[in-house]
Amino acid sequence: MNSSSIVNKLFGTDGIRGTANTPPMTADIALKVGMAAGQQFLRGDYRHRVVIAKDTRLSGYMIEPALTAGFIAVGMDVVLVGPMPTPAVAMLVRSLRADLGVMISASHNAYADNGIKLFGPDGYKLSDEVERAIERLVADNHFAALARPDKLGRARRLDDAQGRYIEFAKSTFPKSLTLEGLKIAIDCANGAAYQVAPLILRELGAEVIALGIQPDGFNINRECGSTSPEKLCATVLRERADIGIALDGDADRVLICDERGAIADGDQVMAMIATHAQKSGQLRASGIVATHMSNIGLERYLSTLGLTLARTRVGDRYVVEHMRAHGFNIGGEQSGHIIMSDYTTTGDGIIAALQVLAYMRQDGRRLSECSRLFTPLPQLLRNIPYTGNTPLAHPQVLESIASAEQALGVKGRIFVRESGTEPLIRVMAEGEDPAEITRLVERIGQSILQAMPNG
Repeated sequence: MNSSSIVNKLFGTDGIRGTANTPPMTADIALKVGMAAGQQFLRGDYRHRVVIAKDTRLSGYMIEPALTAGFIAVGMDVVLVGPMPTPAVAMLVRSLRADLGVMISASHNAYADNGIKLFGPDGYKLSDEVERAIERLVADNHFAALARPDKLGRARRLDDAQGRYIEFAKSTFPKSLTLEGLKIAIDCANGAAYQVAPLILRELGAEVIALGIQPDGFNINRECGSTSPEKLCATVLRERADIGIALDGDADRVLICDERGAIADGDQVMAMIATHAQKSGQLRASGIVATHMSNIGLERYLSTLGLTLARTRVGDRYVVEHMRAHGFNIGGEQSGHIIMSDYTTTGDGIIAALQVLAYMRQDGRRLSECSRLFTPLPQLLRNIPYTGNTPLAHPQVLESIASAEQALGVKGRIFVRESGTEPLIRVMAEGEDPAEITRLVERIGQSILQAMPNG
């Protein structure tokens, strides 16, 4: 695929993402994205402002100045905050009354990838329509809003950005509670939260064992964080910690480890937070929002509480859109994106962890005794790499999926989709019989491989 075709389809389910220094994650495309996004959000004659943060990837040193130049070229002032969590950008955009926010990160991907996430002045990720408009501007390579020499923007560093986010995150933890007496292990994935996350927990009174806090540009998400929580679990057991918290590279998702070393995924975290919110009278719309990937076990558990589970497309911004449209205040993804609209406009791993800690404190039991609120149905996910055009429309693949759905009937689910962030096809099956779902996933996977050009 050439670069001109790539810029016609820049955005996936979570912004722009790709391998650093290859389209679309090149300095020249980042420059054009800055100019296009800036032009899209020019609203009047006042001085416009954009907030730019990044995680700890080496390529951030290339993407950040390229974006900065693009925004300055259309007359926007740029506020640089350095390594900060994605949700901090959403918060700072509103706090600083900026016109746009940018996070340079590929989230849970390895260091070789990078990405660009954009937030509007309301702190929410951009709609599909606005993203398409930016894509058209980049593809056309014509920017009518380039500023006159005397109207160019300026760039400056915001020295107290970390302190602002730390105070904001702490304000979401109940003032009647403290973390004193708790030993907490936290893995920051050598990513964006490596400085702020341990400080938040310490300032709330916890004894903190911090992992993944020595980024070198290459080690983000490498055998650490929410994608590889094994080291965290071992640390919790060795240090006899009360809880382990695993963030990803940009800290917008979280997994929780109990004192026995067992992981609770995003579904279990949502169950805890929803239960706590219902008991305290803070849950709205009589339910929560999740994606098609969330386990049926979560849905069944919520029904025992008289609550519903609304499902959306995969991608936390689709969860947020449904929450806003229908009045929900809690939602998220099995992968650990947890959105609590009473506090945030996007997934925030740190704030989600604080709500779990509040639930744990008020429940009064050890985490292992209060975190397994439902038994998930056996679920299997297989990721199949592909190149070129997707094979999902191939008749052989469609027939294989339909056959698997018929075999499961009402006993389970089949869900097949393209990843919005990587060249992968994700095949998920869920049901009562592990052997059956394994067989069905393998059958669908084989049909996909055979449908590829070199299959």
